[in-house]
Amino acid sequence: MIETFKRLKKYNFWDKKKINIGFKRKIYLKRIKKYIGNNLIKVLVGQRRVGKSYLQRQIIQELVNQKVNPKNIFYLNKELVDFDCIKNYKDLFNLIKFYKKELKVRGKVYILLDEVQEIEEWEKIINSLSQDYKDKYEIFITGSNSHLLSGELATYLSGRYVTFEIWPFLFKEYLDYFKLPCNKENYLDYLKMGGLPELYKLNDQETRTHYIDSLKNTVLLKDIVERYSIKDAYLLEVVFKFLIDNIGNLFSLNSVVNYLNSQKYKTNHETVSNYVNYLKQAFLIYEVERFNIKGKNILSSSKKYYLNDLSFRNYLSSGFDYGLGKHLENSLYIYYRSLGYKIYVGLIENTEVDFILEKGKEKKYVQAAYLLNSKKVINREFNSLLKIKDAYEKSVISLDDVSFGTKEGIKHIMAWEA
Repeated sequence: MIETFKRLKKYNFWDKKKINIGFKRKIYLKRIKKYIGNNLIKVLVGQRRVGKSYLQRQIIQELVNQKVNPKNIFYLNKELVDFDCIKNYKDLFNLIKFYKKELKVRGKVYILLDEVQEIEEWEKIINSLSQDYKDKYEIFITGSNSHLLSGELATYLSGRYVTFEIWPFLFKEYLDYFKLPCNKENYLDYLKMGGLPELYKLNDQETRTHYIDSLKNTVLLKDIVERYSIKDAYLLEVVFKFLIDNIGNLFSLNSVVNYLNSQKYKTNHETVSNYVNYLKQAFLIYEVERFNIKGKNILSSSKKYYLNDLSFRNYLSSGFDYGLGKHLENSLYIYYRSLGYKIYVGLIENTEVDFILEKGKEKKYVQAAYLLNSKKVINREFNSLLKIKDAYEKSVISLDDVSFGTKEGIKHIMAWEA
């Protein structure tokens, strides 16, 4: 325990050493700060490498700024090899007890745990500490699997938590990071680069490709193959590659099965469905259902899929110029999801509306178009929205150099100004 504590001390800030907080994620800090000081467990979820660990350290800095004694802040990152010895909730509980005794901690303790799903039965200690009426704890945890929200956490904590989904850098963050103006050129560069923070420190295509490939392997093997005892890891990668190549396309899982079988991969609907669900739980992809706007019902057959970050397509798939409209569509999906919208693909009179956005009583319709470069394209993109007769906001977003203004109440917006 003494050796583990020494390693823990190295990564904490009890001696008031400077905290490396990286690029400040103001969007999330603003949301999280509203909940600091109450008993709700703060859960930060998102794909690996989107910056959850940096955000934890930014929370620590915020606590210090609020005059919290650094010795009352316990931080453990389970991704670090130094903490391989913390295997289950009992190990963690004993370490916290040892830390409080060694530092003679008095008063409220702030517990921050990174990648908590790596600790067996982690939910037991979180539940115990959150209900401790003798000693006060405030808990922040991160995880790279959405099962945290739908499974263990929901069962044990029954509503006593608040979740924050953490995304790769949005376009505005990209501009702030590089101190760039908001224009088309920089938006296209953002689409080419992706939003994973570590990419911004790498200077050449080969290194970035290697980084994204390594990240993909880590998520597939650690978060899916090991967690769910997958027998055919190669088939899992093939399914992911299929989804990468088909972002924004409408298809059913049966069509995926048929394609794989035609390529001599022996599989079935149940296996592919499971693999897709695992990819969703690891935050690699998002599934979007179709909604019949007139019939007001979900259509259960074909769906669309989008990537958590375009870097997987940019560095692991075909050339960037192919399907640039789909890159735009994927980027807009992530942008609107980060704002808290629930998203559907719309269908009205056999024409498609790319996004139906809903948040509370608010609703919007959005059509994503590469370029409005002909009368035929303009009519196609605007007419699907004109068929919708309600009074909710409607817009077409494209990569055109200038805005075409408003047509019959439908706004045209340049993508970088969305």
